[in-house]
Amino acid sequence: MKIAVEIPEDIAERLEGKWGDLSEAAREAIAIEGYRSGALSQNQVQRLLGLASRWEVDAVLKRAGVYLEYTEEDLDREIESSHELSGQ
Repeated sequence: MKIAVEIPEDIAERLEGKWGDLSEAAREAIAIEGYRSGALSQNQVQRLLGLASRWEVDAVLKRAGVYLEYTEEDLDREIESSHELSGQ
């Protein structure tokens, strides 16, 4: 889907001076707010921004002051998986 937003030229120039490509900045803002509000998952943010890894998603979110949701249950699952993989 393509979305068009009209912005006065002087404001667009000012924003481009700060953010560079406005289309990419808008896509990132949508991804960040989507994750922050719970509308998007980490995987969806990764796809939307064309990122190669979840670590890149984490970096984008951290720059915006948004942190990955990581529960105690997530940690328990990772510990269990680690034990299974190591044969313990």
